[in-house]
Amino acid sequence: MLTLALDTATHDLVVGVGDQQSRRVDAQRVIRTRSHNELLVPTVNDLLAEVGRSYGELDAVVAGVGPGPFTGLRVGMATASAFGQALGVPVYGVCTHDAIAAEAGDTDGKRVLVVTDARRREVYWSLYRDGARVDGPHVSAASAIEVEGDAVDLLVVPEALREAVPVQAGEVRDLAPGVRGLLAACDSSVAPGPLTPLYLRRPDAVPPKPRPRSAALPDIKL
Repeated sequence: MLTLALDTATHDLVVGVGDQQSRRVDAQRVIRTRSHNELLVPTVNDLLAEVGRSYGELDAVVAGVGPGPFTGLRVGMATASAFGQALGVPVYGVCTHDAIAAEAGDTDGKRVLVVTDARRREVYWSLYRDGARVDGPHVSAASAIEVEGDAVDLLVVPEALREAVPVQAGEVRDLAPGVRGLLAACDSSVAPGPLTPLYLRRPDAVPPKPRPRSAALPDIKL
């Protein structure tokens, strides 16, 4: 099943094409950028040309749904939905942290902590045991992350955030939600539901509070 996989929930723009059932990755691009909106569709076009495929040959789309900042998530999810509607193919949403954990490979018997940047001096984090998510995703200050025993077998975290995470780890890696992980985290055996973003907090913009009524205005009863 030829699948387009994409994720815009982190600083990495991830786009790839592969087979969802076998989890074969035919081509992948991982670009460290904040310009997801400008680069996403051109990157998809380039990848399809690279593997000699067309949009009409796609059988499904897989998109990361976060956790992530509002703007980044909106770009990827809106694009995935548009592709699905235009092509008449299913669109599956997967937790970005699940994709990152799957990208780590065989983690049977291990505890894995996935941490990503939430900006505003906060992080998103999820805990996995034997490949399954057992806690999270959460949003908090890095110093507020709590795991049993204060240690894990594998910590997946951006290099710039490592020193801020108060958790000991047997191994530390910096991984993007790669295409193999996105395909592995997708359960295509069930019909896809609506894409639901994992923002985990309110957007920066909030409606203004109503101004108090001026005492100079007359009290008119109708």
